[in-house]
Amino acid sequence: MQIRENYLYVGMDLHKDTHTAVLVNCWNEKLDVMVIENKPSEFSKLAKRVNKKANTLGLSPIYGLENAYGYGRSLAVWLIERGYTVKDVNPSLAYDQRKSAPMMKKNDEHDAYCVATVLINQLHTLPDAKPEDNHWTLSQLVNRRDTLVKDGIRLKNGLHEQVSVAYPSYHKFFCDIDRKTALYFWKNYPSPLHLKNKSAEELTLELKEIASNFSRSKAQLIIDCVQNDGDTIRDYQESRDFIAQSLVRSLEQQNKEIALIDTEIEKMLRYFDCKLTTIPGVSIATASKLIAEIGDIRRFPSADKLARYAGIAPIKFSSGGKGKEQSSKQGNRELHGLFYFLAFSMVTVPRTGKAESACILRLLSAENQ
Repeated sequence: MQIRENYLYVGMDLHKDTHTAVLVNCWNEKLDVMVIENKPSEFSKLAKRVNKKANTLGLSPIYGLENAYGYGRSLAVWLIERGYTVKDVNPSLAYDQRKSAPMMKKNDEHDAYCVATVLINQLHTLPDAKPEDNHWTLSQLVNRRDTLVKDGIRLKNGLHEQVSVAYPSYHKFFCDIDRKTALYFWKNYPSPLHLKNKSAEELTLELKEIASNFSRSKAQLIIDCVQNDGDTIRDYQESRDFIAQSLVRSLEQQNKEIALIDTEIEKMLRYFDCKLTTIPGVSIATASKLIAEIGDIRRFPSADKLARYAGIAPIKFSSGGKGKEQSSKQGNRELHGLFYFLAFSMVTVPRTGKAESACILRLLSAENQ
């Protein structure tokens, strides 16, 4: 059991450019304040100053970082590599500490002091910071992929807007606007003006180079829809065509980038001995996001703890011996959404006749064992 009187507590308020450190003893007395830049050359200055104060008082330094996996990750790694004890302080705990004061105030120094206070009060329950490079790298890849997917939705919406004016009946011949054949068509025929004097046979031969199963009947359907839609050409059509073609080029480049990222994610998953993809309906993208959101699975002593962290475990509200269970609105909402859609996809996946995989949480608990 750690004895509180033996430590010098260093609360850190972390930001992109600078970090603020407040040194506090076990009686919540502020001893020193220091502001450093967020770079390794400054970390040594912090450690030297903290060690000097700790040696003077005959104490051991212990660091509390508010979210050691964000802007303070580099500092956390640097301290851990040099043998310092680093605790991860949930930002909500520091926020509650600020609110507990009669007059609430907000500045970097006070925020760091609140982190130090939480470190003192919850010394025995706060988790050790473990910013492992494999989880962090995978998380960066997943975030990059999510950004591209979200940008793709925006690009597709823009393409829908352009195409719906030029080809009002486009949904009859291209249900998915961003398929390979569809993108080729919008790029070369952004408006019916470019289809002038184009026969169904010529269009069939051209599009068969993109998709071998493209049929003449579909080419004829495109020609018929264009004729039935009437005149859709508007002023400044050339500029509108350029917009559609530009959106297609961006979507094509984005698809290439996502494919490259998926390959890199698949390579990263080998370092985790990942078995999640053996579950029907679990893709590499889903498995990687689960691991990235959960981190080191060994920090959860049981599947129940993980369910509580994800916000999928019910919470019981009671008073006077009476109460009921309600769905939780707390926990990691990204992880909550993942489990929701994962459960939905598993319901829709056809059964293969073999025994279904065990509970997802149990498989997750088996990772890295």
